[in-house]
Amino acid sequence: MNLKELPTLARLEQYEKQVQDLVEGHRLGDTEAIWRIKTGHPHFRQMTDSEIRSATFTPSDAQLITARWHYFDSWTELTEYVEAVTRETPPVFQFESAVDAIVTGDVDTLKGLLRENPGLIQGRSTRRHHGTLLHYVGANGTEKQRTPKNAAEIAKVLLDAGAEVNAVGKMYGGTTPLGLVATSVHPARAGVQDALMEILLGHGATLAGAVAPDYMRGSIVNACLANGRPNAAEFLSRRGARLDLDGAAGVGRLDVVKGFFNDDGNLIADATKTQIELGFMWACSCGRTHVVEFLLEKGADVNARPRGETGLHWAAYGGQLDIVALLLERKALLDIKDESYDSTPLGWALDGWSHPPEANGGHYYEVVALLVAAGATVESEWLADGTVQSDLRMLAALNGEKSAE
Repeated sequence: MNLKELPTLARLEQYEKQVQDLVEGHRLGDTEAIWRIKTGHPHFRQMTDSEIRSATFTPSDAQLITARWHYFDSWTELTEYVEAVTRETPPVFQFESAVDAIVTGDVDTLKGLLRENPGLIQGRSTRRHHGTLLHYVGANGTEKQRTPKNAAEIAKVLLDAGAEVNAVGKMYGGTTPLGLVATSVHPARAGVQDALMEILLGHGATLAGAVAPDYMRGSIVNACLANGRPNAAEFLSRRGARLDLDGAAGVGRLDVVKGFFNDDGNLIADATKTQIELGFMWACSCGRTHVVEFLLEKGADVNARPRGETGLHWAAYGGQLDIVALLLERKALLDIKDESYDSTPLGWALDGWSHPPEANGGHYYEVVALLVAAGATVESEWLADGTVQSDLRMLAALNGEKSAE
């Protein structure tokens, strides 16, 4: 089954078809259907996959999941939206049309809609995130997460039309457009993240309050690191964003990290052991070897799991060879599994190799070979994987052999 985005003018029958597909997917035990059910319905969230497959699953359950997938809290809200938008009822239809123009980079259509209805710039989505048009530039926390190459021009059009640069949406507990842009993968992949952040800051975007106060302690730098956006974290730290101990570690500011320790080597009052563990993890991920060494000297636990995975998981995922070697010297556990994916550091290295993260050291063959030589368990399914089979160098590394090069 494929619960996918539907066109703006999709009829109710198309949403009902997704409901039917989800019910059928549950009946067949389809892997994606089970995942959608587990993540999209509170009743099934704590169940195992096998428990979900044997549980009663009704069309009403499927309706709720489908509505939430399209960012509505209930099937009733979804049907009300469909009725309004298909009848081309202003302002719902105009707002959704403007959203389409934003995510496709259609500047002329966007300008035309704003001329026709200037009030759109202050409008809010009827979906549960209640975002403004400017929030959609972030391609994050909304139902349409796409970034056109001219996203910076789109942002400028919206800001020039009077968009509130620090408007707070309900996504992720309360986030501004800057918070969304900085933590989103889509502007980064489109190569426009820095340009978007620069435009937003130039129009008065605030660094404090860009993300919800209870999300990574309200630090936009920490939020960037938690979402795999180290480049945005560095960019914003240079622009004066607040640095906690963990944020400073992630962006490689050893001078700031040292400031969180007294002369006797103990933490100052407003720094915590958890921040050491998080900072250690971000430093491993982002290749901040000097920070990793310093935190180890200060007693950081090499096998700490503040988010369910160790520093070795993250160093391996990023292909950070020097840090992997350092952690192995410090007796990092090889076959410890993370709590989210039930995978070892070697498994994370293979995942990083096939889907490189932004903080990419690039030494995946060497990292895999080092982990295997140290005694990491090699799963048979990895050796049988088609991508591995097609790369003789990686296959050799997993087998503990010298490269065929």
